[in-house]
Amino acid sequence: RLPLRRVAADYKGDIRARLPTPATRRNGKRVALVGAGPASLTVARDLAPAGYDLVLFDAEARGGGMIRTQIPKFRLPESVIDEEVGYILDLGVETRFGCRIDSMKALLAEGFDAIFVGSGAPRGRDLDLPGRREAAANIHIGIDWLSSVSFGHISRIGERVIVLGGGNTAMDCCRSARRLGGVDVRVVVRSGFEEMKASPWEKDDAMREDIPILNYMVPLRFTHDGGGRLTGVVLEKVMVRRDAEGRRELAPAGEPEIHMPCDDALVAVGQENAFPWIERDIGISFDRRGMPVVDQVTMRSTHPEVFFGGDSAFGPKNIIWAVAHGHDAAISIDKLCRGEDIRERPPPAVDLRSQKMGIHEWSYDNDISLLARLRVPHRDKFVALADIKSEVELGFDLKQAFAEAERCLNCDVQT
Repeated sequence: RLPLRRVAADYKGDIRARLPTPATRRNGKRVALVGAGPASLTVARDLAPAGYDLVLFDAEARGGGMIRTQIPKFRLPESVIDEEVGYILDLGVETRFGCRIDSMKALLAEGFDAIFVGSGAPRGRDLDLPGRREAAANIHIGIDWLSSVSFGHISRIGERVIVLGGGNTAMDCCRSARRLGGVDVRVVVRSGFEEMKASPWEKDDAMREDIPILNYMVPLRFTHDGGGRLTGVVLEKVMVRRDAEGRRELAPAGEPEIHMPCDDALVAVGQENAFPWIERDIGISFDRRGMPVVDQVTMRSTHPEVFFGGDSAFGPKNIIWAVAHGHDAAISIDKLCRGEDIRERPPPAVDLRSQKMGIHEWSYDNDISLLARLRVPHRDKFVALADIKSEVELGFDLKQAFAEAERCLNCDVQT
Protein backbone atom coordinates (compact mmCIF):
# COMPACT_ATOMS: atom_id res chain seq x y z
CA ARG A 1 0.00 0.00 0.00
CA LEU A 2 1.67 3.18 -1.21
CA PRO A 3 0.00 5.52 1.33
CA LEU A 4 1.49 3.47 4.19
CA ARG A 5 4.90 3.54 2.55
CA ARG A 6 4.60 7.30 2.44
CA VAL A 7 3.82 7.41 6.16
CA ALA A 8 6.98 5.39 6.82
CA ALA A 9 8.93 7.94 4.74
CA ASP A 10 7.27 11.01 6.30
CA TYR A 11 7.97 9.88 9.86
CA LYS A 12 11.24 7.99 9.34
CA GLY A 13 13.65 10.31 11.15
CA ASP A 14 17.36 9.97 10.40
CA ILE A 15 17.90 6.73 8.47
CA ARG A 16 21.50 7.26 7.40
CA ALA A 17 22.79 4.60 9.80
CA ARG A 18 20.66 2.03 7.97
CA LEU A 19 21.87 2.98 4.50
CA PRO A 20 24.84 1.53 2.60
CA THR A 21 28.13 3.24 3.28
CA PRO A 22 30.80 4.30 0.78
CA ALA A 23 33.25 1.58 -0.14
CA THR A 24 36.43 1.53 1.94
CA ARG A 25 38.40 -0.05 -0.90
CA ARG A 26 38.13 0.48 -4.64
CA ASN A 27 38.11 -2.47 -7.04
CA GLY A 28 39.78 -0.58 -9.88
CA LYS A 29 36.79 -0.75 -12.22
CA ARG A 30 35.31 2.40 -13.80
CA VAL A 31 31.70 2.67 -14.98
CA ALA A 32 30.10 5.57 -16.85
CA LEU A 33 26.42 6.38 -16.23
CA VAL A 34 24.74 8.49 -18.91
CA GLY A 35 21.74 10.35 -17.51
CA ALA A 36 21.03 10.96 -13.84
CA GLY A 37 17.50 9.57 -13.75
CA PRO A 38 16.04 6.65 -11.75
CA ALA A 39 17.72 3.87 -13.79
CA SER A 40 21.25 5.29 -13.60
CA LEU A 41 20.85 6.23 -9.94
CA THR A 42 19.81 2.64 -9.17
CA VAL A 43 22.94 1.29 -10.87
CA ALA A 44 24.99 3.73 -8.81
CA ARG A 45 23.17 2.67 -5.64
CA ASP A 46 24.09 -0.98 -6.23
CA LEU A 47 27.65 -0.62 -7.54
CA ALA A 48 29.08 2.18 -5.39
CA PRO A 49 29.21 0.17 -2.12
CA ALA A 50 31.02 -2.60 -4.02
CA GLY A 51 33.98 -0.34 -4.75
CA TYR A 52 33.30 0.78 -8.32
CA ASP A 53 34.43 4.21 -9.52
CA LEU A 54 31.26 5.68 -11.00
CA VAL A 55 31.06 8.75 -13.21
CA LEU A 56 27.54 10.15 -13.61
CA PHE A 57 26.90 12.42 -16.62
CA ASP A 58 23.83 14.63 -17.06
CA ALA A 59 23.10 17.78 -19.03
CA GLU A 60 21.10 19.25 -16.13
CA ALA A 61 22.57 20.93 -13.07
CA ARG A 62 21.20 18.37 -10.59
CA GLY A 63 20.39 14.67 -10.51
CA GLY A 64 16.96 13.10 -10.70
CA GLY A 65 16.21 13.13 -14.42
CA MET A 66 12.54 13.20 -15.32
CA ILE A 67 11.40 12.96 -11.72
CA ARG A 68 12.87 16.43 -11.23
CA THR A 69 12.11 18.01 -14.60
CA GLN A 70 8.73 16.53 -15.53
CA ILE A 71 6.86 15.51 -12.37
CA PRO A 72 5.11 18.62 -10.98
CA LYS A 73 6.17 19.83 -7.56
CA PHE A 74 2.60 19.54 -6.26
CA ARG A 75 2.99 15.78 -6.71
CA LEU A 76 6.63 15.38 -5.71
CA PRO A 77 8.28 18.17 -3.69
CA GLU A 78 11.83 19.02 -4.72
CA SER A 79 13.05 18.53 -1.15
CA VAL A 80 12.16 14.83 -1.39
CA ILE A 81 14.09 14.48 -4.65
CA ASP A 82 17.11 16.24 -3.17
CA GLU A 83 17.10 13.94 -0.15
CA GLU A 84 16.71 10.68 -2.06
CA VAL A 85 19.22 11.55 -4.78
CA GLY A 86 21.63 12.79 -2.12
CA TYR A 87 21.66 9.42 -0.36
CA ILE A 88 23.00 7.83 -3.54
CA LEU A 89 25.47 10.53 -4.54
CA ASP A 90 26.91 10.52 -1.03
CA LEU A 91 28.12 6.97 -1.67
CA GLY A 92 31.04 8.47 -3.56
CA VAL A 93 29.66 8.93 -7.07
CA GLU A 94 31.58 11.39 -9.24
CA THR A 95 29.08 13.75 -10.84
CA ARG A 96 29.56 15.66 -14.07
CA PHE A 97 26.40 17.72 -14.16
CA GLY A 98 25.94 20.22 -16.94
CA CYS A 99 27.82 17.82 -19.20
CA ARG A 100 25.98 16.50 -22.25
CA ILE A 101 27.37 13.38 -23.92
CA ASP A 102 27.55 14.06 -27.66
CA SER A 103 29.41 10.93 -28.80
CA MET A 104 29.26 7.34 -27.59
CA LYS A 105 32.41 6.64 -29.62
CA ALA A 106 34.29 9.29 -27.64
CA LEU A 107 32.93 7.97 -24.35
CA LEU A 108 34.06 4.43 -25.21
CA ALA A 109 37.50 5.81 -25.97
CA GLU A 110 37.83 6.99 -22.36
CA GLY A 111 38.43 3.40 -21.30
CA PHE A 112 35.48 2.71 -19.01
CA ASP A 113 34.99 -0.94 -18.11
CA ALA A 114 31.25 -0.56 -18.73
CA ILE A 115 28.79 2.12 -19.80
CA PHE A 116 25.17 2.33 -18.71
CA VAL A 117 22.75 4.48 -20.71
CA GLY A 118 19.78 5.75 -18.73
CA SER A 119 19.06 8.90 -20.69
CA GLY A 120 15.29 8.40 -20.82
CA ALA A 121 12.91 9.27 -23.65
CA PRO A 122 13.64 12.99 -23.94
CA ARG A 123 11.59 13.85 -27.00
CA GLY A 124 7.82 14.30 -26.93
CA ARG A 125 5.79 13.26 -29.96
CA ASP A 126 4.22 16.04 -31.99
CA LEU A 127 1.05 16.15 -34.06
CA ASP A 128 1.59 17.06 -37.69
CA LEU A 129 -1.86 18.52 -38.28
CA PRO A 130 -3.05 21.46 -40.39
CA GLY A 131 -2.51 24.70 -38.49
CA ARG A 132 0.27 23.29 -36.30
CA ARG A 133 2.99 25.49 -37.72
CA GLU A 134 0.88 28.61 -38.10
CA ALA A 135 -0.21 28.54 -34.43
CA ALA A 136 3.05 27.11 -33.06
CA ALA A 137 3.47 29.83 -30.42
CA ASN A 138 0.52 28.48 -28.43
CA ILE A 139 0.90 24.75 -29.12
CA HIS A 140 3.32 23.12 -26.70
CA ILE A 141 4.90 19.65 -26.45
CA GLY A 142 3.81 18.31 -23.07
CA ILE A 143 7.09 17.11 -21.57
CA ASP A 144 8.97 20.18 -22.80
CA TRP A 145 6.31 22.45 -21.33
CA LEU A 146 6.44 20.62 -17.98
CA SER A 147 10.23 21.04 -17.89
CA SER A 148 9.89 24.76 -18.59
CA VAL A 149 7.35 25.04 -15.77
CA SER A 150 9.65 23.10 -13.43
CA PHE A 151 12.59 25.42 -14.12
CA GLY A 152 10.43 28.54 -13.79
CA HIS A 153 10.66 29.55 -17.44
CA ILE A 154 6.86 29.40 -17.78
CA SER A 155 4.56 30.78 -15.11
CA ARG A 156 1.33 31.54 -17.00
CA ILE A 157 -0.96 29.95 -19.57
CA GLY A 158 -4.18 31.00 -21.28
CA GLU A 159 -7.56 30.64 -19.59
CA ARG A 160 -8.82 28.06 -22.10
CA VAL A 161 -6.51 25.05 -22.46
CA ILE A 162 -6.90 21.78 -24.35
CA VAL A 163 -4.63 18.87 -23.45
CA LEU A 164 -4.34 16.21 -26.15
CA GLY A 165 -3.44 12.77 -24.79
CA GLY A 166 -4.50 10.26 -22.17
CA GLY A 167 -1.36 9.27 -20.27
CA ASN A 168 0.13 10.42 -16.98
CA THR A 169 1.98 13.24 -18.75
CA ALA A 170 -1.37 14.56 -19.97
CA MET A 171 -2.69 14.46 -16.39
CA ASP A 172 0.36 16.40 -15.16
CA CYS A 173 -0.12 18.93 -17.96
CA CYS A 174 -3.79 19.59 -17.28
CA ARG A 175 -3.32 19.87 -13.53
CA SER A 176 -0.33 22.19 -13.96
CA ALA A 177 -2.33 24.34 -16.39
CA ARG A 178 -5.07 24.75 -13.75
CA ARG A 179 -2.46 26.22 -11.43
CA LEU A 180 -0.99 28.61 -13.99
CA GLY A 181 -4.13 30.47 -14.98
CA GLY A 182 -6.14 27.86 -16.84
CA VAL A 183 -9.80 28.20 -15.97
CA ASP A 184 -11.39 26.02 -18.64
CA VAL A 185 -8.96 23.10 -18.97
CA ARG A 186 -10.05 20.01 -20.87
CA VAL A 187 -8.40 16.70 -21.71
CA VAL A 188 -9.17 15.19 -25.13
CA VAL A 189 -8.44 11.48 -25.59
CA ARG A 190 -8.84 9.28 -28.66
CA SER A 191 -9.48 6.12 -26.60
CA GLY A 192 -12.14 5.20 -24.07
CA PHE A 193 -11.83 6.18 -20.41
CA GLU A 194 -10.89 2.68 -19.24
CA GLU A 195 -8.30 2.29 -22.01
CA MET A 196 -6.41 5.46 -21.10
CA LYS A 197 -2.76 4.92 -20.16
CA ALA A 198 -3.02 7.27 -17.19
CA SER A 199 -3.17 5.62 -13.78
CA PRO A 200 -6.69 5.51 -12.31
CA TRP A 201 -5.72 7.75 -9.39
CA GLU A 202 -4.20 10.30 -11.76
CA LYS A 203 -7.49 10.53 -13.61
CA ASP A 204 -9.37 10.83 -10.32
CA ASP A 205 -7.12 13.67 -9.17
CA ALA A 206 -7.63 15.56 -12.43
CA MET A 207 -11.42 15.24 -12.30
CA ARG A 208 -11.38 16.27 -8.65
CA GLU A 209 -9.89 19.55 -9.83
CA ASP A 210 -12.80 20.11 -12.23
CA ILE A 211 -10.96 18.99 -15.36
CA PRO A 212 -13.26 17.09 -17.75
CA ILE A 213 -11.88 14.14 -19.71
CA LEU A 214 -13.47 13.86 -23.15
CA ASN A 215 -13.03 10.42 -24.68
CA TYR A 216 -13.30 9.02 -28.22
CA MET A 217 -12.31 12.31 -29.81
CA VAL A 218 -9.55 12.70 -32.41
CA PRO A 219 -7.94 16.04 -33.30
CA LEU A 220 -8.15 16.90 -37.01
CA ARG A 221 -6.63 20.38 -37.21
CA PHE A 222 -5.72 23.48 -35.26
CA THR A 223 -7.48 26.73 -36.03
CA HIS A 224 -5.92 30.20 -35.88
CA ASP A 225 -6.76 33.80 -36.66
CA GLY A 226 -4.35 34.09 -39.56
CA GLY A 227 -1.90 36.09 -37.49
CA GLY A 228 -0.38 33.16 -35.59
CA ARG A 229 -2.79 33.11 -32.64
CA LEU A 230 -4.36 29.75 -31.83
CA THR A 231 -8.16 29.85 -31.67
CA GLY A 232 -9.09 26.20 -31.16
CA VAL A 233 -8.95 22.54 -32.18
CA VAL A 234 -11.28 20.78 -34.58
CA LEU A 235 -12.19 17.31 -33.32
CA GLU A 236 -13.88 14.24 -34.75
CA LYS A 237 -16.00 11.90 -32.66
CA VAL A 238 -15.00 8.24 -33.09
CA MET A 239 -16.40 4.91 -31.95
CA VAL A 240 -15.07 1.41 -31.41
CA ARG A 241 -15.81 -1.27 -33.97
CA ARG A 242 -14.44 -4.68 -34.92
CA ASP A 243 -12.92 -5.46 -38.29
CA ALA A 244 -13.50 -8.66 -40.24
CA GLU A 245 -10.98 -10.50 -38.06
CA GLY A 246 -12.46 -9.24 -34.81
CA ARG A 247 -9.73 -6.72 -34.08
CA ARG A 248 -10.68 -3.56 -32.23
CA GLU A 249 -10.32 -0.29 -34.14
CA LEU A 250 -11.55 3.28 -33.97
CA ALA A 251 -13.79 4.57 -36.75
CA PRO A 252 -15.59 7.88 -37.38
CA ALA A 253 -18.91 8.03 -35.54
CA GLY A 254 -20.52 9.99 -38.37
CA GLU A 255 -21.25 13.02 -36.21
CA PRO A 256 -20.48 16.63 -37.22
CA GLU A 257 -16.99 17.94 -36.49
CA ILE A 258 -16.57 19.80 -33.20
CA HIS A 259 -14.65 23.06 -32.92
CA MET A 260 -13.37 23.47 -29.38
CA PRO A 261 -12.03 26.99 -28.70
CA CYS A 262 -8.81 27.39 -26.73
CA ASP A 263 -5.96 29.80 -26.06
CA ASP A 264 -3.28 27.12 -25.65
CA ALA A 265 -2.94 23.44 -26.54
CA LEU A 266 -0.64 20.94 -24.85
CA VAL A 267 0.34 17.88 -26.89
CA ALA A 268 0.94 14.85 -24.66
CA VAL A 269 0.50 11.94 -27.06
CA GLY A 270 3.64 10.00 -26.18
CA GLN A 271 7.41 10.20 -26.04
CA GLU A 272 10.22 9.05 -28.29
CA ASN A 273 13.83 8.14 -27.76
CA ALA A 274 16.53 10.20 -29.40
CA PHE A 275 20.00 8.77 -29.91
CA PRO A 276 21.74 11.06 -32.40
CA TRP A 277 24.80 10.91 -30.16
CA ILE A 278 25.25 7.15 -30.60
CA GLU A 279 27.16 6.44 -33.77
CA ARG A 280 25.91 3.55 -35.87
CA ASP A 281 29.35 2.05 -36.58
CA ILE A 282 30.49 1.12 -33.07
CA GLY A 283 28.70 -2.21 -32.59
CA ILE A 284 25.39 -1.03 -31.08
CA SER A 285 22.48 -2.28 -33.19
CA PHE A 286 19.14 -0.48 -33.46
CA ASP A 287 15.75 -1.82 -34.57
CA ARG A 288 13.38 -0.33 -37.12
CA ARG A 289 11.96 2.07 -34.53
CA GLY A 290 15.38 3.48 -33.78
CA MET A 291 15.55 1.70 -30.43
CA PRO A 292 18.72 -0.09 -29.28
CA VAL A 293 18.60 -3.87 -29.40
CA VAL A 294 18.74 -4.77 -25.68
CA ASP A 295 18.60 -8.10 -23.89
CA GLN A 296 15.58 -7.98 -21.59
CA VAL A 297 17.30 -10.05 -18.91
CA THR A 298 20.83 -8.65 -18.79
CA MET A 299 20.08 -5.16 -20.20
CA ARG A 300 23.17 -5.49 -22.41
CA SER A 301 23.17 -4.08 -25.93
CA THR A 302 24.92 -5.71 -28.90
CA HIS A 303 28.08 -4.00 -27.69
CA PRO A 304 29.51 -6.15 -24.86
CA GLU A 305 30.34 -3.21 -22.60
CA VAL A 306 27.26 -1.01 -23.14
CA PHE A 307 24.02 -1.47 -21.20
CA PHE A 308 20.69 0.34 -21.36
CA GLY A 309 17.83 0.77 -18.90
CA GLY A 310 14.61 2.65 -18.23
CA ASP A 311 12.88 4.51 -21.04
CA SER A 312 16.06 4.49 -23.13
CA ALA A 313 15.97 0.69 -23.33
CA PHE A 314 12.42 -0.17 -24.39
CA GLY A 315 10.55 3.13 -24.52
CA PRO A 316 8.55 5.08 -21.91
CA LYS A 317 6.84 3.27 -19.07
CA ASN A 318 7.32 4.15 -15.38
CA ILE A 319 9.83 4.77 -12.62
CA ILE A 320 9.47 1.35 -10.97
CA TRP A 321 10.28 -0.27 -14.31
CA ALA A 322 13.39 1.91 -14.66
CA VAL A 323 14.58 1.02 -11.17
CA ALA A 324 14.17 -2.70 -11.93
CA HIS A 325 16.27 -2.24 -15.06
CA GLY A 326 18.94 -0.54 -12.98
CA HIS A 327 19.13 -3.47 -10.56
CA ASP A 328 19.39 -5.96 -13.44
CA ALA A 329 22.05 -3.91 -15.23
CA ALA A 330 24.10 -3.56 -12.03
CA ILE A 331 24.21 -7.35 -11.68
CA SER A 332 25.34 -7.68 -15.29
CA ILE A 333 28.01 -5.01 -14.98
CA ASP A 334 29.33 -6.56 -11.78
CA LYS A 335 29.54 -9.99 -13.42
CA LEU A 336 31.16 -8.52 -16.53
CA CYS A 337 33.84 -6.81 -14.48
CA ARG A 338 34.47 -10.02 -12.55
CA GLY A 339 34.85 -12.02 -15.75
CA GLU A 340 31.72 -14.06 -15.05
CA ASP A 341 28.85 -15.08 -17.36
CA ILE A 342 26.27 -12.30 -17.14
CA ARG A 343 23.55 -14.74 -18.27
CA GLU A 344 23.84 -16.59 -14.97
CA ARG A 345 21.43 -14.65 -12.78
CA PRO A 346 20.64 -14.75 -9.06
CA PRO A 347 17.18 -15.93 -7.97
CA PRO A 348 14.22 -13.60 -8.72
CA ALA A 349 13.98 -10.47 -6.57
CA VAL A 350 17.64 -10.76 -5.53
CA ASP A 351 20.04 -7.97 -6.46
CA LEU A 352 23.51 -6.88 -5.37
CA ARG A 353 22.24 -5.78 -1.99
CA SER A 354 22.44 -8.63 0.52
CA GLN A 355 19.41 -8.81 2.81
CA LYS A 356 18.36 -11.39 5.35
CA MET A 357 15.19 -11.57 7.40
CA GLY A 358 14.60 -13.62 10.53
CA ILE A 359 11.56 -15.87 10.98
CA HIS A 360 9.95 -13.57 13.53
CA GLU A 361 10.00 -10.69 11.08
CA TRP A 362 7.77 -12.74 8.79
CA SER A 363 5.15 -13.37 11.45
CA TYR A 364 1.82 -11.62 11.12
CA ASP A 365 -1.68 -11.70 12.57
CA ASN A 366 -4.03 -13.35 10.07
CA ASP A 367 -7.26 -11.98 11.56
CA ILE A 368 -9.38 -10.55 8.72
CA SER A 369 -10.77 -7.03 9.06
CA LEU A 370 -13.71 -5.74 7.01
CA LEU A 371 -12.84 -2.08 7.56
CA ALA A 372 -13.11 0.06 4.41
CA ARG A 373 -9.96 1.50 2.90
CA LEU A 374 -9.22 5.02 4.15
CA ARG A 375 -9.03 7.86 1.66
CA VAL A 376 -5.73 9.72 1.60
CA PRO A 377 -6.28 13.31 2.79
CA HIS A 378 -5.88 16.02 0.12
CA ARG A 379 -5.21 19.71 0.48
CA ASP A 380 -8.22 21.93 -0.08
CA LYS A 381 -8.76 22.21 -3.83
CA PHE A 382 -8.83 26.00 -3.97
CA VAL A 383 -5.68 26.27 -1.85
CA ALA A 384 -3.89 23.66 -3.97
CA LEU A 385 -4.81 25.30 -7.27
CA ALA A 386 -3.47 28.65 -6.10
CA ASP A 387 0.13 27.40 -5.80
CA ILE A 388 1.81 25.02 -8.25
CA LYS A 389 4.33 23.98 -5.57
CA SER A 390 1.70 23.20 -2.95
CA GLU A 391 1.64 19.43 -2.44
CA VAL A 392 -1.84 18.01 -3.04
CA GLU A 393 -1.71 14.63 -1.27
CA LEU A 394 -1.07 15.25 2.41
CA GLY A 395 -0.68 11.61 3.43
CA PHE A 396 -1.96 9.86 6.55
CA ASP A 397 -1.09 11.03 10.02
CA LEU A 398 0.11 8.36 12.46
CA LYS A 399 -3.36 7.60 13.81
CA GLN A 400 -4.81 7.18 10.33
CA ALA A 401 -1.84 5.09 9.25
CA PHE A 402 -2.25 2.74 12.20
CA ALA A 403 -5.95 2.29 11.41
CA GLU A 404 -5.18 1.59 7.75
CA ALA A 405 -2.38 -0.83 8.65
CA GLU A 406 -4.80 -2.85 10.80
CA ARG A 407 -6.61 -3.76 7.58
CA CYS A 408 -3.57 -5.62 6.25
CA LEU A 409 -3.67 -9.41 6.17
CA ASN A 410 -0.31 -9.74 4.43
CA CYS A 411 1.63 -7.47 2.13
CA ASP A 412 1.01 -9.62 -0.95
CA VAL A 413 -2.77 -9.74 -0.48
CA GLN A 414 -4.65 -6.96 -2.31
CA THR A 415 -7.61 -5.67 -0.31
